[in-house]
Amino acid sequence: MNSEEPRQNRPAPPGHPPAGPGQGGYDGYGGYGGGYGGPATTAPVVQVRANSHRGAWIGAGATLVAAVIGVVGTYMVSGNNGGQSAPRAQPPATSATPSGAEAGGDDTPADPSTGTDSSRSTATADSSQSPEAQAPQSPTGKPGGTVEWQGALAIEYAEPKDLDAAPPAESEIREENDFSVYPFGSTMLRPEDGVKALVWKDSTKAPSYADCAGVIETLGTSEDMKVKTGMVLCASTNDGRVARLTVKELAGQASDTRGVFDVVVWSH
Repeated sequence: MNSEEPRQNRPAPPGHPPAGPGQGGYDGYGGYGGGYGGPATTAPVVQVRANSHRGAWIGAGATLVAAVIGVVGTYMVSGNNGGQSAPRAQPPATSATPSGAEAGGDDTPADPSTGTDSSRSTATADSSQSPEAQAPQSPTGKPGGTVEWQGALAIEYAEPKDLDAAPPAESEIREENDFSVYPFGSTMLRPEDGVKALVWKDSTKAPSYADCAGVIETLGTSEDMKVKTGMVLCASTNDGRVARLTVKELAGQASDTRGVFDVVVWSH
């Protein structure tokens, strides 16, 4: 006969430890000397992230997206403009003071001090020039019509004279001589190498520079001419000067022929 008494009224041990408090609720596992039980397992604590951080992250993300969109848009606009920067705004131009008619008939006199510097300088330069400086200048630097030489001049046979020299003298270069004399029944005056001469027929006055200059080129001749005492001639020289010759004396025959002239040579 089995000495152990049947276990009556005792619950059968469960297959798995029941969930519950830290210590078993059954003595058979916790109260029976811990034959099947042990220290109860502590359930893990789940930490929930605070919802307040979620809003901050969403705001930061939106800011980043907006910045990226702005950079991309700027790059696309720069590419469409061919790499050129946008034109700078120009400051408004200052308009000049309107005249009396433009200002609606204002009769206020203009300030003479507002004239341009160029007009002032031009007026100053014009006023500082003398009448002689404003007259046409000859190659010698003298105004046209200025007497370059005046006096008595003897022209002898075979000794022509250059009236462009001061005083006139025979030039070693034949083409530079202007007048010569020779006998041909009477004394003849010969213009040399394109020089022209003209007999002045108005006996009431001696011709001036303007008188001779006005006719010598159109009426003068290069032909030999017979001269006599008291005759007045207008002439031109090889260098283009205007001269006046007045016959004062004629003497000699053949190779001794000689004429004395009162000569005035003007600059051109």
